Amino acid sequence: MPVECKNYINGQWAETASGRTYENRNPANPDELIAIHQKSNAEDVDRAMTAARAAQRKWALMPAPKRGELMFRVGHILTRRKEAIARDMTREMGKVLAETRGDVQEAIDMAFYAAGEGRRCFGQTVPAEMPDKFAMSIRAPIGVISAITPWNFPIAIPSWKSLPAIVVGNAVVIKPATLTPLSVIHFAEVFEEAGLPPGVFNVVTGSGAEIGDEMVTHKEVNLISFTGSTEIGTGISVTAAKHMKRVCLEMGGKNAIMVMDDAKLELALEGALWGGFGTTGQRCTATSRVIIQKNVAQEFTDRFVAAARKLKLGDGLDLSVQVGPAVSEGQLETVHSYVEIGKAEGAELLTGGRRYTVPGCEKGCFYEPTVFFNVKRNMRIAREEIFGPVVSIIVVDDLDEAIDICNDTDYGLSGAIYTQDVNKAFVAMREVHTGIFYVNAPTIGAEIQLPFGGTKGTGNGHREAGTAALDVFCEWKSVYVDFSGKLQRAQIDDFEQ
Repeated sequence: MPVECKNYINGQWAETASGRTYENRNPANPDELIAIHQKSNAEDVDRAMTAARAAQRKWALMPAPKRGELMFRVGHILTRRKEAIARDMTREMGKVLAETRGDVQEAIDMAFYAAGEGRRCFGQTVPAEMPDKFAMSIRAPIGVISAITPWNFPIAIPSWKSLPAIVVGNAVVIKPATLTPLSVIHFAEVFEEAGLPPGVFNVVTGSGAEIGDEMVTHKEVNLISFTGSTEIGTGISVTAAKHMKRVCLEMGGKNAIMVMDDAKLELALEGALWGGFGTTGQRCTATSRVIIQKNVAQEFTDRFVAAARKLKLGDGLDLSVQVGPAVSEGQLETVHSYVEIGKAEGAELLTGGRRYTVPGCEKGCFYEPTVFFNVKRNMRIAREEIFGPVVSIIVVDDLDEAIDICNDTDYGLSGAIYTQDVNKAFVAMREVHTGIFYVNAPTIGAEIQLPFGGTKGTGNGHREAGTAALDVFCEWKSVYVDFSGKLQRAQIDDFEQ
């Protein structure tokens, strides 16, 4: 039986004011109805934002170490519920169980990391330029955070936004992706069990078309944290600027692995398979380009194609399955449209390029792992984000050309190089213009203790995860304490004598 889910507002599970609901179905088998969710409207958002504002004022007064202790409880509860949440995530999103377990683990890691930051929200003490004066900086919460999250990491990305924001004293209203709200409903259940005060974390489900504008423009919102497409993120940035709202954007990527002729080909092959087809290519950090030196291009390509053809597709709850479905019929159609574009542009389709309809998968949104060869840098499949199991192989003469093509994109999220030459590795680390870079590893696999984000069209300069997240969700306050008992004028009075 499907689960009937409600919004979570001010510590209460509530039906939407619209009275409408929508269905959430399994992309591996659309006949399976997983859950029924609230189709929220502006009134629901207003209730959630109003509750968040009232709760945040009290929450910010709780000592930060105590807020951190609650994050520890969140981490322990997530650990206990990990398997159940992961299985539901596979059913609602499609990626294989090993990956959804990793998705939940990322939230667990973030909970424990954020918990520690409750005692490490460091400021600075600095020398004052006048006698009998003390100078320091402290972190202060921003207020109410509007979080808009994508479908590909249904609990990891909500945890990146919510946990650091909450531990430093903010309140959160989150709108999960329409396709994957159940994971965030589970996240709210975890917060509720942990004892988070009502109103500090609120969930409204529904479509961006109906409540997205209210999530950005509501008078109580202080910062919008968005992960999703560049098109929508750009629109949010424009709208938010008109309302003087802060924005943290994490958007697209067109990531590349560079394979040098001295690389360990077996290692590079494994990395390209995982980077290109893990999560069915539905990651902003997915390896959608392999840029390879010509001396090893043919051998690598032959082995890569053979390995891609052996990948097992199917329902992600089957532990033998390596590649799950696309998240929806619409996403599958988008992927296929890019395959047709690649063929029309003259790229050589070596494998895949079709819907996967073997018995057991015929009803689902499955797409064959797809490899293009002889791709040129100016082709759309080499420049635009596809967000599916499609990898383009680009042949180059040397490292300089590889780096030039790697950077020749509107995005700058993740990059990688496979080489046994430390000099090449360090040149690439310096010259590739991305926010994340890997040596002898694929473009996916970030860890929460380092900043996550990119350059150029990937975002607006902010970072998630690590201590960098605190700078997103805090603002600095400089404090001066003058105990001289007299007026002292900085930059004016002379205290040399």
